[in-house]
Amino acid sequence: MNAIRLAALSVLGCLVFGTANAQVVTIVTTPAGSFTNSIGAAIAKVVVEQGGLRATVSPQQSHGQDSVNDGSAELSLATITDVQQYVTGTVDFEGKGAKKNLRLIGRLVPIMMSGYVRLDSDIKTLADIKGKRIPSGYPAQRSVQRVVLSQLAGAGLSEADVRPVPARNIVASADDFAAGKTDIFWFALGAAKVKQVAASVGGLRAISIETTPAALAAMKKYVPGSYPVTLQPSKQFEEIRSQTVAQAYDVVFFTRADLADDVVYKITKAVFDNKKDMAAVFPGMNQFNPEQMSTKYDDLTYHPGAIKFFQEKGLWPPRDPS
Repeated sequence: MNAIRLAALSVLGCLVFGTANAQVVTIVTTPAGSFTNSIGAAIAKVVVEQGGLRATVSPQQSHGQDSVNDGSAELSLATITDVQQYVTGTVDFEGKGAKKNLRLIGRLVPIMMSGYVRLDSDIKTLADIKGKRIPSGYPAQRSVQRVVLSQLAGAGLSEADVRPVPARNIVASADDFAAGKTDIFWFALGAAKVKQVAASVGGLRAISIETTPAALAAMKKYVPGSYPVTLQPSKQFEEIRSQTVAQAYDVVFFTRADLADDVVYKITKAVFDNKKDMAAVFPGMNQFNPEQMSTKYDDLTYHPGAIKFFQEKGLWPPRDPS
């Protein structure tokens, strides 16, 4: 059973098997097949089966911060950089004002971003992208554009050196690649969409990021908090054909300030205690370390329900990110 079907079944299970009179929580994610959508499906499964709640997963074209902040949803997950910028009203959210309603539940997993090409592509390094067609813009997910720019800069390139092809979001960029409209696309390792595209084009090969001092400086400039991760070929990441360095940054799980403490406590406990069940839905959750859920991040405040759980586990105050 492939990852896409597993995710779909887990969401259906939440709708059918959630306790009838239990609290209903909506988990907003990025589009179906994306990395955070797959994590959302895995979380929904344990929230229902172990937390005694009812849960639905709501894929959207963009991030879920607005839905949680305005009270139309209870839960979402995003990269730490996105959440920090949203809360402070800076960078991609400049001019929109600070948002005070988001509360952290905890760190989940690192998202590892790579560019992918067809197995027979003549692109071997990021420098080889010069003059090639690449996805660009991502108006619904500006954070992805920053990742692309950071990796290009690390190879000594800019958008002036490539042929940009507008893409609304990361899933649309993957579809464009599969349709032959671009020569490379970026996506999170382990995401269901990557597997889908690989099957449609006869296999993919991940391209390593550069790790020179200048490249690492560019990475931190465009995507603060990101770091390089060296990966070896494995069954989990078939697109890693040889030793490859990917760009990683943390994905965090969050809620709104007024969600009941006992509900957030149950959600936090369900996620903390059930890594195996979540990984059965989405293998990317094998990277989850429950002991690191309680991690300190600038500008972000934890929900009291999560704090209570972490205090009981001896994980409060939160650890510094590493």
